Amino acid sequence: MKKSIFITLALLIGTFVIGTAQNAKTIALEQTNGEFTIQSLTLEEGTYVFEISNNSETEKVGFVLTPEGKTDAEFHLKDAYVKKPVEKGETVSSNEVKLTKGEYIYFCPLNKTPQYKLIVK
Repeated sequence: MKKSIFITLALLIGTFVIGTAQNAKTIALEQTNGEFTIQSLTLEEGTYVFEISNNSETEKVGFVLTPEGKTDAEFHLKDAYVKKPVEKGETVSSNEVKLTKGEYIYFCPLNKTPQYKLIVK
């Protein structure tokens, strides 16, 4: 009995984890010399993965997403950071990040870009 409950619980957890990963939407952003090519975004509430492509002359780029007006590192949405600095010609993803209604900004801290607006409705 305990074994069948454990197996059922494991299957349910596995299904939830797989289902959660499949529900994330991917946002592809390209960075060129000193700027992102998409300079504003409007999204629905939900879970997202950010894919950052480095098509810049700079060696490495990054990605920061934070609530508007709160650019200090303590407010950054850490899950939105790319998993490693993005080398020239490379694309690197963030972890999944859940976005709720509000206004955010995104920018690159390595290849100093302007701050761009991201609105979640």
